[in-house]
Amino acid sequence: MRTWHGEGIFYGADYNPEQWPEEVWIEDVALMRRAGVNLVSVGIFSWALLEPAPGAYEFGWLDRALDVLHDGGIGVDLATATASPPPWLAHRHPETLPRRADGTVLWPGGRQAYCPSSPVFRERSVALVEAVAQRYAAHPAVVLWHVSNELGCHNVHCYCDVSAEAFRRWLRGVYGDLDALNAAWGTAFWSQRYHDWAEVNPPRAAPTFANPTQQLDFLRFSSDEQRAQLRAEREVLDRLVTQPVTTNFMVGTGIKHMDYHSWASDVDVVANDHYLNAAHPHPEVDLAFAADHTRGVAGGAPWLLMEHSTSAVNWQPRNVAKTPGQLRRNSLAHVARGADGVLFFQWRASRAGAEKFHSALVPHAGPETKVFREVCRLGADLRALAEVRGSRVDADVAVLFDYEAWWGVELDSHPSVDVTYTDRVTALHGALWRAGVTADVVHPSADLSRYRLVLVPTLYLTRDADAAVLREFVAAGGTALVTYFSGIVDEHDHIRLGGYPGAYRDLLGVRTEEFFPLRAGETVRLDDGSHADVWTEWLHAEGADVLAAYTDGPLPGVPALTRNAVGAGAAWYVGTRLDEAATDRLMARLLAEAGVRPAAPAPAGVEVVRRRSADRSWLFVVNHTDEPARLPVTGAELLGGGRCDGELTVPPGEVAVVREERV
Repeated sequence: MRTWHGEGIFYGADYNPEQWPEEVWIEDVALMRRAGVNLVSVGIFSWALLEPAPGAYEFGWLDRALDVLHDGGIGVDLATATASPPPWLAHRHPETLPRRADGTVLWPGGRQAYCPSSPVFRERSVALVEAVAQRYAAHPAVVLWHVSNELGCHNVHCYCDVSAEAFRRWLRGVYGDLDALNAAWGTAFWSQRYHDWAEVNPPRAAPTFANPTQQLDFLRFSSDEQRAQLRAEREVLDRLVTQPVTTNFMVGTGIKHMDYHSWASDVDVVANDHYLNAAHPHPEVDLAFAADHTRGVAGGAPWLLMEHSTSAVNWQPRNVAKTPGQLRRNSLAHVARGADGVLFFQWRASRAGAEKFHSALVPHAGPETKVFREVCRLGADLRALAEVRGSRVDADVAVLFDYEAWWGVELDSHPSVDVTYTDRVTALHGALWRAGVTADVVHPSADLSRYRLVLVPTLYLTRDADAAVLREFVAAGGTALVTYFSGIVDEHDHIRLGGYPGAYRDLLGVRTEEFFPLRAGETVRLDDGSHADVWTEWLHAEGADVLAAYTDGPLPGVPALTRNAVGAGAAWYVGTRLDEAATDRLMARLLAEAGVRPAAPAPAGVEVVRRRSADRSWLFVVNHTDEPARLPVTGAELLGGGRCDGELTVPPGEVAVVREERV
């Protein structure tokens, strides 16, 4: 892997000079220097300008743009420009266009109008990468290479005949022969047995529920096809350039179809795009989850925030502007949780196009605005935090997250439509956030030995090896919590027989004989005072201690919360969907048992995270409340330039970062 660490924290945005007259470029660079910008992403959606006809390249404008940026001291994250094909590709090769499951063709006019399996698209895109890399490999402005852009954002699934043939090749590689495929897909059900590979198709629109393992394998295949594009472009760059290579993932609670844990090894730096959900009641908590998960994908290493917004976006039903100070709090919260670079979409707000109402560092109203003043203040903050770069985030808790489990749990024909994957993931992570405890969000196969507490929310699909990792963690002295609808099926979506929760039954010391999902709006009470909804199950304690049982609902007297001692540790199980208050109380018990404490005592609504290097530590404090926050801290406060001797006061809506003297 090529190193991407240098001096200070990266700060900047997507920059699209092709949208503006060249005289504006000079003004842009002057404003970038004023704001403290040191890195911009260039050329992301420039294919139609760089190659206006097949094989005819025009680089003059990009030559001049890179020279202007370099002369101004601005580094460039240069894109391969393959993010969206030019209109001529679909005009000459309509077979490259993607199709939905019902056969609908998706035409040019937006972006990413291509079939991920198209050999024509692959050939033309790789040729463009070769041309761009050959020309700019040695350009002094280029410090990073940016493969495509948000791969799979709009075209992750294609059901055309080209994709169907690619899917068959993928299946041959996985299963080898049709007997193995038929066994894995359970095709004895509903007369689905295949006798010829030509009979196998993607899960196109069908009269009723499609085969669930066919659906699951198609989701795996689709993620792999997007990854294959990343790898194809990366292979060209590896031959021609020396700078590190990245692409922007979309890790968060809204993007489910790319298995980023499997992609991480294909980039030198994990980069992520994150945008606030304006409808979320606590967007700062959702932001923290995305950052913690991105860090987990990066294996705990520092990562790059490639895109977020200075204010409103353009693509939500109601595009809410950020309030004063929110831009700064959001950005520094990402840095607190491991980002060594903070970039936005985009530098200058567009005059035309689908994203013309998307905020930018330079808004339509120009630099004499609230947004640009906050942009300049953030630039000064990031310069003051240069010493933090390369440090890692302290976390004693792990939340297990698996994209395949997400895909599996949300397939059709399940016990309850109200059981969704990220519901318990975010509920448990949110309880940690409210407790002031930082967590890594990691794959179930990760090394868990460094953690004290591991949370396993709704891990419906569980592989044997991953279940063994958790057992070893608990036996060695760790504390684990498993929630309902976990461990139910193997990697083929086959039920683990003998009673639920299947893969974790012995570890938890329980056995469920039947699910009792609740009706919409129905609630139950537990004898410890907790309230719950959505889910109950006929649970038997077979070695575990019963900590709470139902007092009403369909299963009065049946256990709902258990704890099982295993080796030097303990495995807890919660068989219902606890409300927020009960989840917080349960989390407090788990943290106390595991010996996990917050980075520093803080009032509710105040985010506290610690980053650490070999010989230093930094405490980030983000006050999301309307009241001053006081914390017991000693050290040098980097953003204000003062000292705190035993107590730190952070004003409402403000951020402090303290280089601690003793931790």
